[in-house]
Amino acid sequence: MREVEVAPEVRELCARLLPEVEPLAHRMADRIRAEVPFYGEETVVPRGELDGFCVANMRYVLGNMAGVPLADRGPRVTGTSSTGEAVPYAIVLQAFRVGARFIWEALVELADPDARDVLLLAAADVWAISDAVAADVTRAYRGALEERVRRNEQMRSVMVGGLLEGDDTVAGDTGEVSSVLGLGRTGEFVVVSAESPAPGKEGLRGVERALRRSNVRSAWRLDHDRQEGVVALRFGFGVDQLTAALQELATGRVGISRPFARLEEARDGRREAQVASAGASPGATAVVRFGDDPLAVLLASSPDHARAMVDAVLAPVLALPPDDRAVYLDTARAWLEAAGSTAAAADALVVHRNTVRYRIRRLEEMTGRDLTRPVDGAALYVALECVRILGLD
Repeated sequence: MREVEVAPEVRELCARLLPEVEPLAHRMADRIRAEVPFYGEETVVPRGELDGFCVANMRYVLGNMAGVPLADRGPRVTGTSSTGEAVPYAIVLQAFRVGARFIWEALVELADPDARDVLLLAAADVWAISDAVAADVTRAYRGALEERVRRNEQMRSVMVGGLLEGDDTVAGDTGEVSSVLGLGRTGEFVVVSAESPAPGKEGLRGVERALRRSNVRSAWRLDHDRQEGVVALRFGFGVDQLTAALQELATGRVGISRPFARLEEARDGRREAQVASAGASPGATAVVRFGDDPLAVLLASSPDHARAMVDAVLAPVLALPPDDRAVYLDTARAWLEAAGSTAAAADALVVHRNTVRYRIRRLEEMTGRDLTRPVDGAALYVALECVRILGLD
C-alpha cells in the first residue's frame, strides 16, 4: 500500500485501538451482514470466514494508520478469498466500504472528547487510507480472478485431454465432464486436431470464441505441438460449416474426425482427426476431413509402410539432385493427372510434349516399371502420394 500521511493524533488513537481489534471486527462483520444482504447468506461466505476477514483487514488498516504496518495481508486475503467464493467484485467493494465507514465511526466514538475535533479535521487522512486499501483490494481481487481463470482453463484442458485419450481416471464420468465443459450430454460431435505453428501456439487462433459466436459449443486443449478439441455440432452447423469456419482460422494442417454420437468415442475421433491432418501435404494450410481421401488416410495412418512404398518405387528418383528430382516428380504427377496424355501434361507443365515423353521414359528406366500398364501406373501414383504425405519432395 502506498504511504499516506496521517495526523499524529490519529496515529496515537489507532495505536490505542489496536488491542481492541477483535471485538471491533466482529461488530464490523455484523454491520456488513446487515447492510450487504449477499453476506447474510452464510452458505456463500460463512460467518466465521467473514469475521476472520474483518479481523485481518481492521488490524491491517489500524496498523498502517498507527504507523506500525503489519504484514501486507488484509486486503489480499479479502480479495482472494472472495473471488474463490464467486462473490462479485461490486459486492466485495461494497462490503469493504461499509467496513471502512465502520472504522471511521469507531474512531469518532472511542476518541477522547478533547481529540474529536482533531479527528474530524483528519477525516481526509482516514479516507485516504481507506482509498489506498480499496485499491489494494481491487488489485488482489483481479489477481485472484486471473489465477482462478487460469486454473479453470488448466482444469478444462486436463478434462479435454481425458476425453481425447480415453483416460477415465482424468475425465471421470463422461456425462458429468460434458456438462462441466459445456458440451451437452447428447448430440453429434467431432474431434478437431490442428498442427501448432510453433511450440505452445494455437493452430486455430481464437477458435473457441469464433465458434461460440455461431452458437457452437466446443472445448480445447493446447499441447506442445497440437491444438485439439471436441466440437458439439448442431442443427444448421454441421461438418461442412465447421470446415469452412476452421479454414478461416487455420495456420497449418487441420484434421476433422467423422461425427460420433457418444463422447466415449472421442479417443477414436482424435486418432481420425490426427490421421486426416497428416493426410495433407506438410507445410500446407488445409482443413481435411477423415474419409475425404481414403488413400491419403491409409498412407498417413502407416508412415512406415508409406516409406517402404517410396523406397520400393521411387528410390532412384529420390537419389537425384533436388532440382532434377523435382522435375521428374512434377512430370509424373502432371502425366497421371492428365490420364497419361502427353499433350495435356506438356500444356500443364508449359514444356514441349517430347520433353514429357523423354522424362516418362527416364522414369520407367529408373523405376523399372512400364507406366502404360495400369498396375505400374497405380504403384507410381501411390508412391507419389507417399512422397507428398511424408514431405519428401
